[in-house]
Formats: sequence, structure tokens, C-alpha cells
Amino acid sequence: MQYFITIKKQIYLFFLSSTLLLSSFNTFADKQHFSLTRLDQSITVDGVMDEPHWINATHIPIVYQDEPNEKGTPPVKTDAYLYEDGSSLYVAFIAQDPDPSQMRASLRDRDTLWEDDAVILVIDTFNDERTGYEFHVNPLGAQGDIRMTDTDGWSSDTSWDAIWDSAGQITDQGYVVEMRIPFKALRFSENKKELTWGFSVMRNYQRDVFYQLSNMGFDRNIKCSLCQFDKLIGFNDIESSKNVQITPTLTALRNDSKPQVPGDWDNGDLDTEIGLDLRWGLTNDAVINATINPDFSQIETDSLELDVNTTFSIYYAEKRPFFLDGASYFKSSLFELLYTRTIAEPTLGAKLTGKTGDHSYALMLADDDNSNILLPTNQGSGFASLNDKTNAAAARYQFDMGEQGIIGLTSTHRESDDYHNTVFSIDGSYWFNQSDTLLYQASTADTRNSEFLIENYNTSETQSDQAYALELTRDKRDYKLFSYYENIGQDYRTDLGYQAKVDYEKVGFGGGQTWYRDEADLLTSWSYEAEWDKTWAQNGDLLEEEYEGFLSFKGQKQSIFEIGLVHRYENYNDNFYNQNIGYIYTGFKPTKDLKLSLYIEYASRIDYANEQLGDAFDTQTQVVWDINDHWQMDLKHNYSQLDAPDGERIFTANLIDFRLYYKFSMRSMLKLILQFEDIDRNEDAYFYQVSQINKDYGSQLVYSYKINAQTLFYLGYSDKGYQDDSLKSVERDQRTFFTKVSYAWQL
Repeated sequence: MQYFITIKKQIYLFFLSSTLLLSSFNTFADKQHFSLTRLDQSITVDGVMDEPHWINATHIPIVYQDEPNEKGTPPVKTDAYLYEDGSSLYVAFIAQDPDPSQMRASLRDRDTLWEDDAVILVIDTFNDERTGYEFHVNPLGAQGDIRMTDTDGWSSDTSWDAIWDSAGQITDQGYVVEMRIPFKALRFSENKKELTWGFSVMRNYQRDVFYQLSNMGFDRNIKCSLCQFDKLIGFNDIESSKNVQITPTLTALRNDSKPQVPGDWDNGDLDTEIGLDLRWGLTNDAVINATINPDFSQIETDSLELDVNTTFSIYYAEKRPFFLDGASYFKSSLFELLYTRTIAEPTLGAKLTGKTGDHSYALMLADDDNSNILLPTNQGSGFASLNDKTNAAAARYQFDMGEQGIIGLTSTHRESDDYHNTVFSIDGSYWFNQSDTLLYQASTADTRNSEFLIENYNTSETQSDQAYALELTRDKRDYKLFSYYENIGQDYRTDLGYQAKVDYEKVGFGGGQTWYRDEADLLTSWSYEAEWDKTWAQNGDLLEEEYEGFLSFKGQKQSIFEIGLVHRYENYNDNFYNQNIGYIYTGFKPTKDLKLSLYIEYASRIDYANEQLGDAFDTQTQVVWDINDHWQMDLKHNYSQLDAPDGERIFTANLIDFRLYYKFSMRSMLKLILQFEDIDRNEDAYFYQVSQINKDYGSQLVYSYKINAQTLFYLGYSDKGYQDDSLKSVERDQRTFFTKVSYAWQL
């Protein structure tokens, strides 16, 4: 432990001493500076710029094409207009289009417009060139909002939701969009009479090729994007606000089950709960979230993943509002130390997140009545129940160094009466120049296991270990190079995080090159990438050596074609297997309303159940179809088969995920989800007894009405069923009727 502390001090002093070098890292002298107009007048957000004071707004023309050509000429004309009134930022776009009938736009649910024509505002409210907000609106007014970071390339978090207004109108000349973004929805520097924000206004123009247009034109030789933004100056004497949001929630549900299958339903009792969420902006740059008896039920079913012939746990993304607000403040450079889906059933929670100058901070406290943790090895991982109520805490502090570098400290803790897990970590990034970046992280974990874990999961009484990771990248316009190193101790465990594999040491490097062509060419770009990595157990035994590479082509109809090869020499249970994997991926849009994709893989792959090398064939197919402005369909099909060396079939697996949406209006929607998994196993091909029939079924029908991200109404039904060798057909054994109402009061 003393050695680890010494290493941390050395890392900290090294990067602190480099601040002087970073301060000389100045990317641009030609950034444009715009003065933001102040007008004490509001608008009706309807997509019609009929308010006469728009003529006095700050005008920003979109004059560059960023995709597919770098700093090219836009194929269409777009103009943006901005002003503020002390309480809100107003934004309007006039997006001209020579053929509006080819426009891609539908009535959509929040954060589902990414394939549409859209206009975009990106703002760096702290002017730190590290974090920002994105606001997307399609021609019909559908919203998408994103919290993004740019400390090692652009990273988007679509789970962030703000309360703001937007509307769009399609015209004979194109479309018009209006936005009203309350300052209370944003975080920005406090106690400054005049503010400077980085910003970009952009447009996604979806045609046979994907065009992205902007006001400033990105240089692909520079890895960071926010550091290239123009500046918006003004925001004088923005009105202070208590910025208090109270959201009461009423949830009612009834769970029914079948004690015996087949059999009769055992109808459950109606369970009604009242919850309360509080969001309080202490200042413009610091927010407290608190929740009492929260409704953490998940409204939309997770996308299914085939879990056949795998030894590691499946990762599912977080979707619950309390955990999503301010989630980016807890993210570290290379390890996921906070994976909030391990907190399944809290009754109380509180969170503080904020930024003051160069200092960011975050603190979260929560309890959990249904505590699950991930138990990893270097051969596989799985979730285990703690069989006890726990208390959880997570904290992070981050300091912005110079132009782009950061250094951060993170700690998590989970405990019950006879159990605890504590993690402490230091991490950061260092920019040598505009293209070369070093990421680093060092972490230590200490665990005391409960008697329940020791007896049921064969854990030792105590576990303590460390983890280290480094990643060095060079990202240029025409090529990229990268190398990395990971060292994860055998007893390293992050019970509030997600570390699915431990007890290994890994090194790897690779790179690739890209050639860009003109937007009118059949191929608009093509590239290749190759990588090598090698992994050892902590005792020195070889675990895996892998070589992989692929060729990728992009072209008309927004098409992509990729072909790749992988050679993997893998140790599983002290036996080595040579695996060769070939794959093809293709996707394209034959029409403006239809998107198709197909992945095909043929491989020699380990049959983990029988510890032998088999022949595998896998496909993944997806069809996304905007039938019209109201109807949308998303169909996914996964197929997998595995044969023994003698040609005997081991299993055949099919998975279908079907989603159908009907939008009555921008606020009102009906959603149907059907999921079916069928794994047919050959009993004679296994060394132990298995069920030949393994079918799982699930459905969900939900009506939703959303005024904004927090004021909403749900009414729905869901059920699940299965079939094994003891059943003649798929039998439902669980069903749920539910409704939820919440209303966000802003004070």
C-alpha cells in the first residue's frame, strides 16, 4: 500500500509540473468572437419567426462543410440567429433545402432523431474546452439533448435530459426551427458580470451522403473539437434563480405470477407508491439532487443480447433519471468505477455535482435493498447477491490542468454490517500537442466479504489489490496510432463499478490510415486498421494473444462496408485454442426512410461448455423503417450456431427484438416491444445434462404522454414467459400492469 501511495505522488507531481508546458498549448488565433444580443423580449416557440425582434438577433451563418469534405462548401444555405433576455437563450435556424420532399424527418420520441435532418447548437458554457451541451432539433421539432466531454476525443452522453422548448416547421424553401433554452437548465460560471462561451451552430443534411455543416469548419489534424469553437460573448447580468425543481411521482403497478407452469395466475396486490425528486441549483454551477422513495422502475425493456456460449456478464446501460443527472461528473479516464445499475432498489438518494473554475466535484449517497455485485476472474464473471441491505457512496474531484489536461481523484464505498468494498483511484489525461494524448489511471480496492458471500460464492474473507492502465494515442487527419497497457490484480474488485475481468496484465498497440475522396465519388472514404495485443495472468501464464485488422469503405447511399480478420490464441482452463474469425459488416440507406445493416461472422471458436474448439456461424440483421411521419419500426434478428469438430451441431440460437412505434403527436406515443429468444441445444453434444428447448419470451405495450423530460404519463402492460423440455409450448409466468405520473414543478 505504501508503494502504491508513493507511485500516486510521483504521478501527481509529474503532471502538475507539466502545467507550464500545457499553458503554452494554444490551438487557434483565428477564432471568431461574436457579441450576443440582449433583448428583453420572448417569443412564441412555434417554428415561425414572425417576431420582428429576430432581425436584431446575433446572426451566425453556417459556411463550412465538415463531412464528408473537410472545410468544404455547404450544398445548402443555413443561417442561425441567437439572443438572450436574461433568463433564456433563444435560437432560430433558417435551413434552406432545394427539395424538401427528400428531407428525412418524423415525429419522434426524445433522443431518437440522430438519423434525421437536424440543426444543432453546441455550447461550452464554462469555456473550458472540455465539456459542453448539445441541442438537436429535427424539422418537425423533435428534441435531442446531449452532455458531452472532449478530454480525449468527442464523447457523447445521450442520457442527459433538460427541460427546454423547441418547434419546427417545414416550408417550401426548407424548414425553420426555434428553441428556447432556460439558463436554469444549464451550468455555467458563477459571479461573472460578462461571460464567454464556446459555441458551434451545425446542421445535419441527410442525403445520399451524410453532410455535416458548421459555422467554423473543423480541422481533422486537431484531436479536440471544443478547442476549435468560436466564442460567444455577453450574458450580462443573467438573472439569478433559485432553480428549484420538485418532481412528485405516483406509481401504481400489479405483478401477477404463476406458482406452477402451466397453471393458474396468482394475482398480486396493487402496489401504489409516492416518490419525490428534488433538484436544487445552489448556484449556476452546482446542483443538489435528492430522492425519497424513488420510482426506479424501467419503462422501456432493455435490448436483449444472446448470452449463449459466453463466460462474461452482459453490460446494460443506465436509464433511470436520478442516476443520469450529472452522471458525467463521476466518469474517470479508463476505469468504470461507478456502474449505478448495481444499485437496484434504493429508498433514499442524494447527489451533489458542480464545477467552480478549474475544479469539478461530485458526491452521491444511496442505500440499496437489493444489492448485487460483480464477481470477476480472468476466465469469466457473473453477478452475485449480497443478501443484505447496503449503503453506497461515490465521490470524485477533477482539476483542469492547462489547455486540455485533467487530473482526477475518485473513491467509492459500499458496506453492510459485515461487508465493505472501498476503492480509491487517481486518473487523468495529458495533451502533448493537438494530436498526441496520454491517459492514465491507478486504482486500489479493499474488500471484506460477508459470511454469506464466503459460504455461497467461495470468496476469501478479505481481498485487496490494485489496477493500473495507460493509453497513448496519436490522432491525425489521415492516420492514427495507439498503444495501451493494463494491469488488473487478482483480488481487485469494484463493487459499485463494472470490472468484468481481473487477474491479468495486457499490452497492445495498433494504428490505421484513412483516405478521403470527394462527396460525389462512389467511395467517399476508405481506411484500414490493425492491432496486436497480448495478455498474461498475474502468475505469468499466457492467457491470450490476438492479431486483428479490417478494411472499411464508405460511399453513396450512406453505405459502409467492412471486412475483418481476427486470429486469437486463447487459454481457457489451461488448454490453448487457435481461433480464426472472419467477418463482414455492411449498412446502407436505399431510401431516405429505410436503413438496413447486416453482420456475418464465420469462426473457429471455443465451445466453453464442452471445452473444445468448434465451428461458429453468426449473423446480426437490423431493419429500421420510418413507414411515415407517425409509424416507425425497428427489427433486429441475431442468429448463432456452433458445431463440434466432427460436424455435430451443438446449438442453434435465434433472438428477435421487434419494436413498433406510433406517434399521435410529438408528445403522445404508443410503443409495442416483442422479444423472443430460442436456443436449441443438442443434448448428445454436451458432457452434462442440458435442456434441448430453451425459449424465452417477453412483450410490452406502453402508452406515453410527455410534456417534457420530467412531466409525463405512462400506462402499460408487460409479460414474460419461457419453455423448456417440460413444457409443450411457451407459457407466460409473469405479467405486470403499471402506470406512472410525474410532474416537474420549477420554482
